[in-house]
This record gives sequence, C-alpha cells and structure tokens, in this order.
Amino acid sequence: MVAYEDIAKYAFLAFTIIAIIAGLAVGYMAWPDSGVKASDVADATAYVTLILLILGIVVGIIGVTVKEVTPFLIVAIALSIGAGTPVWASLAKIHTLLPYLVTYILNFIVAFVVPVAVILSLKAIYGLAAKKE
Repeated sequence: MVAYEDIAKYAFLAFTIIAIIAGLAVGYMAWPDSGVKASDVADATAYVTLILLILGIVVGIIGVTVKEVTPFLIVAIALSIGAGTPVWASLAKIHTLLPYLVTYILNFIVAFVVPVAVILSLKAIYGLAAKKE
C-alpha cells in the first residue's frame, strides 16, 4: 500500500512540473511580442495562481513529514527571495523573452510552495506545543 508521504512526494513533483509549464505558457503570454492582451495575462495568472495555491494546500495537508520541515522551509524562503529579485531582468541581454519566463516560473513555484510551508510550519508549532504537555 502506498503511504501518504509517497503520494505527497509524487504530487509535489507533478505540481512543480505543472508550475513550470504554466510559467512557460503565461510567461510567453506576458512577453510584449506575443500579442496577447494584458487583461488575458492577468486572468491567466490569477487562475494559475489560485490552482497552485489549492494544490499547495493539498500537498501540505497530506504531505511532508515533520523531519523534513527545516530543509523545506529553508528552500521555501530561498525561492520566495529569489522570485522577488529584479536580477532576472538582466536575462533580457540574452533574449527579451527570458525574464518573463523565469519570473513567471518562479512566481508559480512560490505560489505552490508557500502554502505547503505555512501548513508545515503550523504542524511543527503544533508538534512543539504537544511536547510541552
């Protein structure tokens, strides 16, 4: 029988791949040369972000074990910081499309990872509180 941790591991991998593919698609849509209207990009971004937030909540609930909390939270913090930096704009020197792709991929991965991190943090806090009793 498959354990919840195994399901969560494969779900996390699958949902990360979904975030990358969605980031490529929406990043291309956001590229000025694509010809897509800004309102369509905003709608696509909102829908993808909502879906990834829900998937992150699901993975957080069924998912990562308490022993993996610290490494996961460190990765979540690094991703959140990396997604928010303007350094990706320098990729435009290679091709004008690259900053859009990287930005949307990172933003969507963060939209998926942050709910997992919040739920894991709450689990860890609960575990610490339960040990005090």
